Amino acid sequence: MIRFGCDYLEGCHPGILERLRETNMEQTPGYGRDTHCERAKELIRRAVGVPEAEVHFLVGGTQTNTVVIKSLLSPCEGAVCVDNGHINVHESGAIESTGHKVLPLPGAEGLMEAAVLRRYLEDFHSDSTKEHRVQPGMVYISHPSEFGTLYTRRQLEELHAVCGEFGLPLFLDGARLGYGLMAPGTDVTLETLAELCDVFYIGGTKVGALFGEAVVLPRPGRVRSFRTIIKQQGGLLAKGRLLGIQFEALFEPPQGGDAHDAVYFEISKHAVQQALRIRKAFEARGIPMLYNSVTNQQFPVLTQKQYDALGRDFSFELWQRMEDGRLATRFCTSWATLAANVDILVSAVGGL
Repeated sequence: MIRFGCDYLEGCHPGILERLRETNMEQTPGYGRDTHCERAKELIRRAVGVPEAEVHFLVGGTQTNTVVIKSLLSPCEGAVCVDNGHINVHESGAIESTGHKVLPLPGAEGLMEAAVLRRYLEDFHSDSTKEHRVQPGMVYISHPSEFGTLYTRRQLEELHAVCGEFGLPLFLDGARLGYGLMAPGTDVTLETLAELCDVFYIGGTKVGALFGEAVVLPRPGRVRSFRTIIKQQGGLLAKGRLLGIQFEALFEPPQGGDAHDAVYFEISKHAVQQALRIRKAFEARGIPMLYNSVTNQQFPVLTQKQYDALGRDFSFELWQRMEDGRLATRFCTSWATLAANVDILVSAVGGL
């Protein structure tokens, strides 16, 4: 059985595993105060183009979203996101467990529209009973979205403008960020995010690391006592160097290269290339996509017969049952997806 149902099945990039082995018996200061974490932070600052940015390491995506959102909100505020946003549908009420409500809005293929956000905020502030409601305190988006779709720079600029007008921080979930940055045709870069977001994070767990996410605050001091909040939420890893070593390996540029030639970008590009091969194979067979994703997630809509035929040899996810009886599915690639396995899938799709 060849698995295409998830993008974090494998362990980590071999270069990371080798560095962890080499540094296994080092004795370093704890809680991210070691030289590996400092070096990784400096590499990330170079990649985002902000020398003064704050960088903090956490273990996983749900933990990161919870810590960041808790740190940005006052007790009476909630987080605005699209109705199918990750924090609203796939995090087991983690945000609500901190005492904050998720405030969902209709999205467009997983993306928040500035006009919808503005209308919601204008309606909220014109409501004479707004003091009795949960206050919108921040805006959460993800790039790529849950559907593998991407924001353009212009869309981010529009969201940034609305957030600025209403005094709300913009937080971008980057669990799969590498796959968005390396998608063909995108005009969004790490520098774009540093310019337009108050907080974002660079996902490692799904992009080559054994575990780990790097939170970036482009403007220092945006969140008071952030390390203490991380500790309070159980996110301050005692052996913090394990996170630093991994991001050091992911963002160290090759000799003679620049920050954007690092392993993180190289392996992200590989995943996208393999995903687009899968998309091309389905489309060549006349099988439509549920969403227009150019990232590592693809959503072919199959008949029951096609679903059963592929299910004998491949593992993938049932995403949605369509009204006409067809089945929308999700095929994921990752940094570790073998081209040879994609060859086998492509051949099988051609024979449907």
